[in-house]
Amino acid sequence: MAEAEFDRALATLRSNKVRLTPQRKEILEYLISHHTHPSVEMIYDDLKGNVKNISMATVYNTLKLLVDYNLVIELKNGDGSTHYDYFGHPHYHVVCDNCGKISDVFDEHFSSITKELQSMTRNKTGYLVTGSTIEVHGLCPDCQRKLHLNR
Repeated sequence: MAEAEFDRALATLRSNKVRLTPQRKEILEYLISHHTHPSVEMIYDDLKGNVKNISMATVYNTLKLLVDYNLVIELKNGDGSTHYDYFGHPHYHVVCDNCGKISDVFDEHFSSITKELQSMTRNKTGYLVTGSTIEVHGLCPDCQRKLHLNR
């Protein structure tokens, strides 16, 4: 599955005449295989020992490029940091307001909900909607246990 995602993402970049450097490929592969919603620093720290000529600037620039081609989305965490997520299979996110954990939620209704939200927004505002992300906030099960909350 991850290999098919990687090939599909590379095809998208190739069709847009994007130069596929080894560093870009490694960062893309990392994002596809890690569902931890990493920050720039996390990606750099994990790759710096194994990838030649990688720098924080390379990671930043590659992430910007991948976001521009709608392969990756940015997620703003409650602590002000930015995290990244490969968006090959559309999904939404649930964010813990206590610890900042971000989890993927895959649901068969996601596409229809997103289309309806975008259509409603377009109709009410006149905006040309180019995309959207959905976040739900709450307390993760671990934080609920730590805070002795039973819901």
